Amino acid sequence: MLVGTQVRRVAILGGARIPFARGMGAYADVGNQQMLTAALAAVVGRFGLSGQRLGEVAGGAVMKHSSQWNLVRESVLGSGLAAETPALDLQRACGTSLEAAILVGNKIALGQVDSGIACGVDTVSDAPIVYARPYQQLLLESARGRTLGERLKPWLRLRPSFFRPVAPSVNEPRTGLSMGQACEQMAKTWQISRAAQDQLAYESHRRAAAAYAAGFYKDLVVDFHGLAQDNNLRANTSIEQLAKLKPVFDRSPAGTLTAGNSTPLTDGAAAVLLASQDWARQQRLPVQAYLSYAKAHAVDFVKKEGLLMAPAYAVPMMLKDAGLALADFDYYEIHEAFAAQVLCTLAAWESADFCRDRLGLAAPLGAIDRAKLNVVGSSLAVGHPFAATGARIVATLAKLLAERGGRRGLISICTAGGMGVTAILER
Repeated sequence: MLVGTQVRRVAILGGARIPFARGMGAYADVGNQQMLTAALAAVVGRFGLSGQRLGEVAGGAVMKHSSQWNLVRESVLGSGLAAETPALDLQRACGTSLEAAILVGNKIALGQVDSGIACGVDTVSDAPIVYARPYQQLLLESARGRTLGERLKPWLRLRPSFFRPVAPSVNEPRTGLSMGQACEQMAKTWQISRAAQDQLAYESHRRAAAAYAAGFYKDLVVDFHGLAQDNNLRANTSIEQLAKLKPVFDRSPAGTLTAGNSTPLTDGAAAVLLASQDWARQQRLPVQAYLSYAKAHAVDFVKKEGLLMAPAYAVPMMLKDAGLALADFDYYEIHEAFAAQVLCTLAAWESADFCRDRLGLAAPLGAIDRAKLNVVGSSLAVGHPFAATGARIVATLAKLLAERGGRRGLISICTAGGMGVTAILER
């Protein structure tokens, strides 16, 4: 053991986030650090942590400027926590803040720290736009020059094309496909209908709107920059309205993914507090749930499998670790990157062929009760700031278990690069 002599339980005490906003909109004039600082400050305020030193704050962003190399630490310094609180930047695409929760949880379990925050943030409104590599190389060569002549000579190669900005690519480098294009392929492979996707999207909006109306999000979402709730949420949407939208990734009659059944580009930040049971008791903070199992997995999406299918593999591996069946959960929080991704995953678990040939199981993993799936809405309704989604889901599920009852909940998040991150929360 690195520190302790026995593994400790990892308590989730709760979380907070700023409202998620559609890209290029409400948060167009703020960046990652301002948003993440606000989410961390919300956790500090909610749990009375002002001036306290925590053992670790871990998190990150997918889209960030090179100047934000110490983003989480800089955000901690503005959060109200003691300046002696260490911080760590990490990144696993859309699974970033769930991976951060697992990392902090492991440190707590081993006795390295007693408390910590997992967090994530992303913005598409302040994307790190750079210039072409030839211009970069010219600048560096000029900077290396020892004489005036050596510094000026590279500028003779300057061309107008050097000033054409290069935005971050949303396509997978190995395939050249965007996530939406790859998911469209998955939908065709698994024969997921447009109607089924629109129905899932409709349920996400309906359930999120109902949860807001019931006050579920009151202590999870804090006002920020003029917003009080997620501005992607469409409380009055309908199946008929969703059905009118045109496909956006495959514009042929065979296309099924639309702007309505795919997550929008989103800005936002979220954070969640984890601790040992002793620390929680000393702080007089109630435990909402425990982080008990986790698993990350990857698939060969170039040759063998759909880009976003890794959770279909990770979950059964995690269930084997836990000695549980897919039906042994009160809530299922499956990140809605696209409605089709959720439906492909569920179809895979119900498929005898997939479970036998890909997972090595004697029988299908089984079906889940859809009434237990994303019961207070998910990414299709509230939005998806890439690195923030994991912390949002952990905080949401912990609160569901604490307030609505139930023994355990399952988290599943797909990510770019053909990866997936999953976890189990228990009471």
